[in-house]
Amino acid sequence: MFEDLKPHLIELRKRLIISCVALIVAFGICFGFWQILLDFMIEPLKISLPAKSDIIFKEVTEPFFTAMKVSFFAGLMLAVPVIFWQFWLFVAPGLYDNEKKYVIPFVLSATAMFGAGAAFCYYFVLPVGLSFLINFGGQLFLALPSIGEYVGFFTKLIIAFGLSFELPVITFFLAKIGLVSDASLRAYFRYAVVGIFIFAAIMTPPDILSQIMLACPLVGLYALSIYIAKLVNPATNDSEMENE
Repeated sequence: MFEDLKPHLIELRKRLIISCVALIVAFGICFGFWQILLDFMIEPLKISLPAKSDIIFKEVTEPFFTAMKVSFFAGLMLAVPVIFWQFWLFVAPGLYDNEKKYVIPFVLSATAMFGAGAAFCYYFVLPVGLSFLINFGGQLFLALPSIGEYVGFFTKLIIAFGLSFELPVITFFLAKIGLVSDASLRAYFRYAVVGIFIFAAIMTPPDILSQIMLACPLVGLYALSIYIAKLVNPATNDSEMENE
């Protein structure tokens, strides 16, 4: 059994190495611009802070490790197309020739949807969520958020939204190769909603507002995925008509 898996493990190692090299190169590039990137990342926080509040650091090493985290996160965003490309190359040997032609659409659409999720989080979720959370006790407390903690909070939310917006893309290609259908997605809708809220609770900070702001778009994306599966997999529709 191990001999059967060995070629797949070797191929997986190759794809992981290429992805890691791309990430390291992107990290090195981004490290040279980490201050510009950090200014962009803290903009939603700055506009949400009340008067007399400021961003601080609590430990001597916090600025340096913040620069490292910012560079790694930006490098990850820059390497996303390469990572998606390597993922496709890993699964491509198991596909038919007519399915392998979707490599370019997959990489482009997956990258675009990841970017759309990140943009939705940055321009809508973060301003609304931060304004609510920071100003909730603004009359009683002085807000002095730590830069290191904020960067961790920021990156976790951005990645969570970026990954969740991949749902329609994944559904499209799974439906294209016949692994899912609109009927199966509808049948598991209630379980999917529960799973979505569990995912939102894990990926977001422990406040109900952030969880809802991730879970609601995900439920909508799941509904969109049902419609996409129905369009992509006409065999399902034909079989349903025959059963009727």
